[in-house]
Amino acid sequence: MKYLQKFLIFSLLIFLSSSCSTNNNEPSPTPQNNTKELTIFHINDPHGSIDNFAKIKYIVDREKEKNTVFLVCAGDIFSGNPVVDNYDPKGYPMIDLMNKVGFDISEIGNHEFDYGESILKDRFNQSQFSWICANVNMNATGIPQPKAYQTITKDNIKVTFLGLLETNGKKGAVIPSTHPWRVKDLTFQKYTDVIGNYAQVKESENSDLYIALTHLGINTDKSIANNYPYFDIIIGGHSHSKVNTTVNNIPIFQAGSYLNYLGKIKLTLKDKQIESLTYDLIDLNNYPNQNSTIKDVINNYDAMANLDEVIGYSSAYHNSQQVGYFYTDVLKNEMNVDVTFQNTGGIRSSLNEGDITKREIFEIDPFNNGSVTYSMTVSEIKNFLKRSKIAVYYAGVKIEEVNNEVVIKNLSNDILSDNTTLTIGLNDYIPAVYDTYFTQTPTYKPYTTAEGIIDYLENNATPINYTSYNNYFKFE
Repeated sequence: MKYLQKFLIFSLLIFLSSSCSTNNNEPSPTPQNNTKELTIFHINDPHGSIDNFAKIKYIVDREKEKNTVFLVCAGDIFSGNPVVDNYDPKGYPMIDLMNKVGFDISEIGNHEFDYGESILKDRFNQSQFSWICANVNMNATGIPQPKAYQTITKDNIKVTFLGLLETNGKKGAVIPSTHPWRVKDLTFQKYTDVIGNYAQVKESENSDLYIALTHLGINTDKSIANNYPYFDIIIGGHSHSKVNTTVNNIPIFQAGSYLNYLGKIKLTLKDKQIESLTYDLIDLNNYPNQNSTIKDVINNYDAMANLDEVIGYSSAYHNSQQVGYFYTDVLKNEMNVDVTFQNTGGIRSSLNEGDITKREIFEIDPFNNGSVTYSMTVSEIKNFLKRSKIAVYYAGVKIEEVNNEVVIKNLSNDILSDNTTLTIGLNDYIPAVYDTYFTQTPTYKPYTTAEGIIDYLENNATPINYTSYNNYFKFE
């Protein structure tokens, strides 16, 4: 009996051993690994700068060989480079290059609206990357309505981007900082009125990472980190800052402007949380390698622009303020008016000593603003300067602040009476922003302010020198 029991036990062990051996031929379950690695490259505020896209393409392609890569932009791709701004059709080189380089997504910047609604519609339709913005409604303009947020999945990594745009373009209105007449058919909301609607997006999208892709400026990005702390990362633009900081445990990044830098965020995620993060701000101007195919495309755009024609001569270096004096004086003659004004923010570059090219004028004034004239009394001009507190360069008169009042004199130093009527020439951005002071229908000139300057220089050989002028006014 004992022998039989031993035999049965022995036989059972052999059977179990055989069964285990058979199971070992099947793949055994491995512990679940929730760690994911990715790299996010970002730019902001390129403003039409295209020369470094060939370097970005090279860098991004090398990184794709070893990691999952996302390439994003935080807005303002237009306005600033005449190669892009004066191309026919306007702005297309930026879209073409961003498509070819392989951008995944971009937030809308305030200068995306500078060319007007119909042009923006065409550029959006040509984009092979996503546009996002949670606080704009394109209404019936035909411009494709961007999603508030977009989730992009690569290699089983889900990243959600929420887009937010600044709306500080005009006192008493909610519009971005662009020409008001070019967004009149669109509706905007303050970011604070919409951001709370997206607090649970990471959960609803089941995303690994939730990023605010903003065009608000660094101070607002910091405020978001403190007051709306449901983002894993904030990637920003608008303030042209180089930012690598953490606020309320939320990393915030911004990569300067004009495509001088490329931000690189390298991440390890575990269970939908950031386990490790490293950041590198790549100086593109000193980076040695580039993609030759993209470089050929850029060279072709530069060659087609024909911007290096010499149209005048500057006998001295002019800083941006002195350029403002030159600008208003030349436009006064070109527009045949009594007085000209130029908002200080509209002068975007200095002027070197020596030959003046078309490129330089378009860099000084990149916004394609129209030229308009008004008839205004001295009293109306005083009211505009005093109440708006606008900072301007001017020509044709002398303007002073005396005992908390604006005094306007002619060039012979005689005080002009309040009922004196003067013709005013200026870019159409100023009356669009300060429309409460410009209530008449203007007379439109058939050229932009930049084109007016170019025409004047092409027809006047006298060298430019405005270094001794001081035609600046701001009511204090």
